Amino acid sequence: MNVKDLKLSIIEAGEKAVKQLVKVAKEEIIKLEAEDPLAADKLKNAAATKKLAIFDAFEILKRIEEERELLEGNVLEKKTNTPKGFAESRSK
Repeated sequence: MNVKDLKLSIIEAGEKAVKQLVKVAKEEIIKLEAEDPLAADKLKNAAATKKLAIFDAFEILKRIEEERELLEGNVLEKKTNTPKGFAESRSK
């Protein structure tokens, strides 16, 4: 297996992982009984888990897109958010 095939396998695995994360995000948060002293903590943890699953899915998708572009030979120009002074912006 060459590097390109390995990257395609990783991309495929990433897509499967995103599908699983979407399933986690779609699951309903279990409604707990009011008498449960830990109900608020459990709900907070469940919401945090869903948030993490959603953010992870987006991060994986972004990386998949970047790797596909590289495999297809399309070089992405990365933007930097570093501020430039007058001299730096005129030096090109």
